Amino acid sequence: MYLTRHATPDGPRWALDAKFLPASFSLRLLLALPRAAMPAALNALVTADPAGGAPLAPLEADHEIWASGVTYLRSREARQAESVVGDVYARVYDAQRPELFFKAIGWRVVGDGAGIRVRPDSAWNVPEPELVLVINRLGEIVGYCAGNDVSSRSIEGENPLYLPQAKVYTGACSLGPGLALIESASPGDVPIRLEIARQGENIFRAQTQTSQMKRGFEELVAYLCRELDFPHGVFLMTGTGIVPGDGFTLQPGDRVSITVGALTLQNDVYP
Repeated sequence: MYLTRHATPDGPRWALDAKFLPASFSLRLLLALPRAAMPAALNALVTADPAGGAPLAPLEADHEIWASGVTYLRSREARQAESVVGDVYARVYDAQRPELFFKAIGWRVVGDGAGIRVRPDSAWNVPEPELVLVINRLGEIVGYCAGNDVSSRSIEGENPLYLPQAKVYTGACSLGPGLALIESASPGDVPIRLEIARQGENIFRAQTQTSQMKRGFEELVAYLCRELDFPHGVFLMTGTGIVPGDGFTLQPGDRVSITVGALTLQNDVYP
């Protein structure tokens, strides 16, 4: 089952497998249900009306997006290299407790086809392609989408305490294009691909698999929900295993394409 959100003359509207759901449908209400109850609830609500309208980010204004750090060996290596205190990343990679941080609130997230940004006060900026988990009120993984945790490596590298400034700013988070719902407890091993084009030419391409993660999806969710309640559900970015080399930085006009499983999220960088 595949959920998408669309702009219509009457406001945002959700669709299931390219058919509109009622205008009153809300993801918040769906994520209040147990995972096992979701398919029947959605099938009972879907209309015969074909979905249309520009795509929107597949979440609502008050949804929270959290993120995981240093879950892949490549991420640990890159963050050690960029930082003046690189041992902190080696320690968190091997520690029992994962790195978790707040990334964005729903109204600040952009969707497929919208623009992302790099900070003008940062000289080194990269996309971070990630599988993003959709988690319900009960802490169950119910689906996933593609995500881009746009990051300033120069700001975070100067001091790990600057991570909020390196990670949380306007245009730094994109999700989409829709939500792939799952009936099992985990998405399994999912391929992730990053492609970056500049002036129409591909300048970077790489691929990884979620099986390369140091930590499992369920472990990350358990820590996130350990002392936090999410009555409307929550989104969790699970870290990146693809980091362009030290000589690369995003520029305005670049096109970033992230494919997670069968889902492709594409955004252009704007000034």
